[in-house]
Amino acid sequence: MIISEQEKKELEDIYQSFLHDERILKMKSISMHRGSNCYIHSFKVAKLAIKRALRHKKGNLQVILVGAILHDYYLYDWRTDKSKMRHHMSSHPYAAAENAERDFDVHEPVKKVIQSHMWPVNISDFPKTKEARIISNADKAIYIKEISCSKAYKKKREQKYYKQIEKLFDE
Repeated sequence: MIISEQEKKELEDIYQSFLHDERILKMKSISMHRGSNCYIHSFKVAKLAIKRALRHKKGNLQVILVGAILHDYYLYDWRTDKSKMRHHMSSHPYAAAENAERDFDVHEPVKKVIQSHMWPVNISDFPKTKEARIISNADKAIYIKEISCSKAYKKKREQKYYKQIEKLFDE
């Protein structure tokens, strides 16, 4: 999919507005897979999802971008909150969608991609749209990369990860 410079700028502006939003910055304190955090993970998923959508010429890029950034916007640490620990894998997409709607007034297509990103864990929430499938697959790809590195290696590379997510489109 070829997009104009104007569309590219609009997507970059959306990306940057989320990257520096106070509510999104809270995601830095939520640990993820092997030393990563929710913030880095979500922006890596967003970059990969957009890259794949452009390569395969599929989907609404704004829905993909916003849905990918907010797919793990659940805002609690399930490792320390015992009430969340047992069902986190299946319940966090709904918490993330609820928080996204409350804080960013997202519309239904974005809510649906957030809710379905954990398929097949949530067997009843199959990703029905192109956008949902792209985000779900990008999330799994980033997850595999994150768990394949040691925690010590991750901490050492953390600053590099922040540098990698500074912009949506690499020059």
